[in-house]
Amino acid sequence: MNCRNCNAELSLKLIDLGSSPPSNAYLNGQTLHCSERWFPLKVLVCESCWLAQTEEYSSAEELFNDEYAYFSSFSDSWLAHAEHYVTTMVERFGLTHKSHVIEVASNDGYLLQYIKQRGIACMGIEPTAGTAAAARIKRIETLEEFFGVSLANKLKDQGKQADLMIANNVLAHVPNINDFSAGFSVLLKPQGAATFEFPHLMQLIEQNQFDTIYHEHFSYLSFTTVVWIFSANGLSVFDVEELDTHGGSLRVFAQRKDTGMHPIRKKVQELINREIAAGMNRAEYYIGFQDHANRVKNDFLFFLLDAKRRGKSVAAYGAAAKGNTLMNYAGIRPDLVSYVVDRNPAKQGKSMPGSRIPIVNEEHLYKQKPDYVVILPWNLRAEVMQQLKYIIDWGGRFVTAVPHLEITP
Repeated sequence: MNCRNCNAELSLKLIDLGSSPPSNAYLNGQTLHCSERWFPLKVLVCESCWLAQTEEYSSAEELFNDEYAYFSSFSDSWLAHAEHYVTTMVERFGLTHKSHVIEVASNDGYLLQYIKQRGIACMGIEPTAGTAAAARIKRIETLEEFFGVSLANKLKDQGKQADLMIANNVLAHVPNINDFSAGFSVLLKPQGAATFEFPHLMQLIEQNQFDTIYHEHFSYLSFTTVVWIFSANGLSVFDVEELDTHGGSLRVFAQRKDTGMHPIRKKVQELINREIAAGMNRAEYYIGFQDHANRVKNDFLFFLLDAKRRGKSVAAYGAAAKGNTLMNYAGIRPDLVSYVVDRNPAKQGKSMPGSRIPIVNEEHLYKQKPDYVVILPWNLRAEVMQQLKYIIDWGGRFVTAVPHLEITP
C-alpha cells in the first residue's frame, strides 16, 4: 500500500483491529438474514509525511450511502458546540447578510440552521440522502454531492464562492485528501477563511482512543501533516485551536495562499513544535499502541464475563461508530450486551453491524432496568449520564471502556 497523500510505500503499523463491517452499516429486518461484508481494519503510518491511514477496501460511495444513519442533531452538546461556533465566527470574520457561508459535510443542517437564523446566506454540501433531506426540512439549501475540485470549480463558475467554509469532522473521511483540500482553495473568496475540525492524532494515541478507528475514517491527522497537505494544495494555515470535542480535536483555520490576508498566529508553530517534541515525526512514537488497545479490550471483556457470571444485566447507550469498533474488536454479542439504546429513530429497530446487538429506544431501558449501562460514545459521557441519571434510582451503574474501564458510581 502507498500513502494516499505523498505516495510513499507504507510499512509502519499503528494498529490492527482485525476485521469488521462498515461501522454505520446498521442492519434492518431484511439484512439481518444476509451475510455482511467485513473488511480488514488496519492503520499504517507514512514515514515520509506521517499521515496515519487505513487500508482502503471500500469506496466513500459505499460507506456514505442512502442508509447512512448518523444525524448530528441528536447530540445536545454538539448542537451547543455548533451554535457557539457560529456566534464566534460571525464576530471574528464580520459576517453579515452580504456574506456567503458553505459547509462541507453539512449533515442534517445542525450548524447551518444557526447561520440561517442570522440572515446570512448559506449552503450545505452533503452526500448522504437522509441527512440532506433532514437539512432541507430546515429550509437549508443542500447539494447532495461529494466535495472536491470539480464541484468547487462548478460552484465558482456559478458565482458561489464563500466568505467562510466549514468542514467539521469530514477531513478524516475523504479518501482523496488532496483533491478535497484543493477544493477549498478554489471555492474560497480571495480573503475568505475556512475552518476544519477533526480529532487530533496525538490525543487518539496518548488517550488510547483506538475505537475512533473505523472504515469511514480514511485518515488520522496530526497538525503538522495537515499543514503540509494544505500548503501543497493552495491553502495557508493561520490559526489553530485545541478543543475538547471527540476526545480532543483541533480547529484549524486556513486561507488561500495566493490572496489570504490573515496574519499567521504563533500558536501554529507552537503546536508543530509540540508534536515534534512528542516524537510524532519518529517511528517509535507509534509503536506500542496495539498493546494499549488490547489491554482495554481484555479489561472490558473481563468485566462483561464477570457480570454475566454474577447474573447482572448489561445494556449499552449510543449506537455510535466507535461503539461498533469496540464491540467487533472484542467479539461482543447480545449474550453479553443485550441491547443498545439510541435517540435516533433512524437507528431504532435495527441492529449493530457485526455484533448484531438490537438497537432500541430509551423507553426500553426504563422498562428493563439493567444493572449496568455501557456508554459507547464516551466523549459524550457527561451528557449521557445527566440524561440517564434516573438509572441510579434502581441501583444502575454507568460503565465506560475507553480510554480505560471505569464504573460509576
